[in-house]
Amino acid sequence: MLQVAEAQRLVLERVQPLPPAVWSLGPEALGLVLAEDIAGDIDMPPFDKSLMDGYAVRSADMPEGKAVLDVIEEVTAGQTPQKKLGPGHATRIMTGAPLPEGADAVVMVERTRLVESTSPKREQGTRIAVDDKPPKPDQNILRRGREMRAGEVVLPAGSRLRPQELGILATVGRTQAHVIPRPCLAVLSTGDEIVEAAQTPGPGQIRNGNGPMLVGLAARAGARPTYLGNAKDRLDSLRPLVEKGLQHDVLVLTGGVSAGKLDLVPGVLADAGVEAVFHKVEMKPGKPVFFGYKELNVVGTLRVPSVSNGTLRVPSVSNGTRSVPTTLVFGLPGNPVSSLVCFELFVRPAIRASMGHSPGPHLVSAELAEDYPYRSDRVTYHPALLDSTGRTRKVRTTPWFGSADLRGINRANAFVILPPGDTIHRAGSWLDVLVVESEFDRGGVTAK
Repeated sequence: MLQVAEAQRLVLERVQPLPPAVWSLGPEALGLVLAEDIAGDIDMPPFDKSLMDGYAVRSADMPEGKAVLDVIEEVTAGQTPQKKLGPGHATRIMTGAPLPEGADAVVMVERTRLVESTSPKREQGTRIAVDDKPPKPDQNILRRGREMRAGEVVLPAGSRLRPQELGILATVGRTQAHVIPRPCLAVLSTGDEIVEAAQTPGPGQIRNGNGPMLVGLAARAGARPTYLGNAKDRLDSLRPLVEKGLQHDVLVLTGGVSAGKLDLVPGVLADAGVEAVFHKVEMKPGKPVFFGYKELNVVGTLRVPSVSNGTLRVPSVSNGTRSVPTTLVFGLPGNPVSSLVCFELFVRPAIRASMGHSPGPHLVSAELAEDYPYRSDRVTYHPALLDSTGRTRKVRTTPWFGSADLRGINRANAFVILPPGDTIHRAGSWLDVLVVESEFDRGGVTAK
C-alpha cells in the first residue's frame, strides 16, 4: 500500500499551474500569482516631495543651523509651487507637497517659530526663526523616482499578491493583470443516509457536514468552490453529478470510495473516463482515499506555465495536439475527519500548486506536552492543539473518538503525526505536526 509521501508525489506530478488569465486587481486577487512582469508607468514620486510638515529652505542659508527667513509661499499636498526660493527665503510646506525650485532641505516645523515682520509691505508678511542643526542637502526630502522609475519592473512574474502588491499595482496604474487564476473546484457528497442541513434526519439518516466543511476548506486554500449537492447511492443519481463535476478543474467527492456494496464512486469515475492513479494510502484516518484525473486533447496553441524554485516560467507557444490533465479527481472517505485530513494532505497541495504556489502541506516539528500512549498499525494523524506562543512550539493531543467525530476536531488546530506501533509517546519528545489553521492560509474566496 502507498505511503503518504509517495501518494503526495503522485498527486503533484499531475498538477500544473493553470494557464494565465486577465484578473481584476481587487480583493479577489489576494493570494494570486502574477504571470507577467509589472513595470512602472511614471516615476514615483513624480516630483521631489517633502517628507515632513515644515519649511523648505536652502541649506546654504543655514551653515550654523540658525537663521531668520522670509516665508514667500505656502504649498500643500496637491498644489504646485509658484515661486523659486532665493537667498534668505523659505516656503511653508506640507507632507507630500512638491519641493519648490531652489530648495534642497526641509526643516521640521517643530524647529521653527514665527517672528514679527519688519517690512509690512512684504507680500506674505511672515518670518520664521530656525533653531536647528545645520541642515544637510536632501534632508526630509524624497527625490523624484527614488521609489521607482518609469519602465522599471517593480513586480516580477511569480510575485504573490498581498495587500502591499495590490497597492503597488494601483500606484503604477494597473487595474488588471495576467495572473495564474484560482482553480474552479466542485464538491459532491454521496450517500443515501445524507440529508442537508435544513432537513430533519429520518431513521438512519444524518445531516451533511462534509459538504460545507470541504467547501470551506477549498475556499481557505484559495480555490473557487461550488457545491453540487448530494448524490444518492444509485448510478442514475451519481453519474450526472459526476459529469457536472468533471467540468471543473478539481472534483472532490466524499463517501462511496470504500469496498462496500454501495461504494459506487470508483466505478462511475472509471466509466466517465477518469484514470485512477491510486486508491488507498497507508494512513489513519483516510485509508480509502482515491486520486485520479481526466485528460482532454487540446488542439492548436497551448501555453502551459510552470514554477521552478519560486520563479514563474511561461514556455514559448507551441502548436499541435497535446494531452494535458484537465480535471483532478479526489475521492475522500465519508467520515468527516478522514475527509479533512485527506483534503489537507492531498487536495490542498494540488490547489496551491495549480495556483503557482509552493504546495505544502504545512508541516512543523513540535514538542509533545504530555505522555500519550497510542497503538496503531498505520501512521496516524491525531487531532491536536498546537501552541506556538512560547519559546518552544508545544503540541498536545485533544480528545477524539475516531474518524466520525467531527466535533472532536473542533478543539484542534493541527494533527500530530504518530508513527505506527504500540508506543507511549513521552512528554518532551519531538513529533511532526500537520498545521491546518494558521497564517499559512491567506486569500480565501467566497463559495458559490
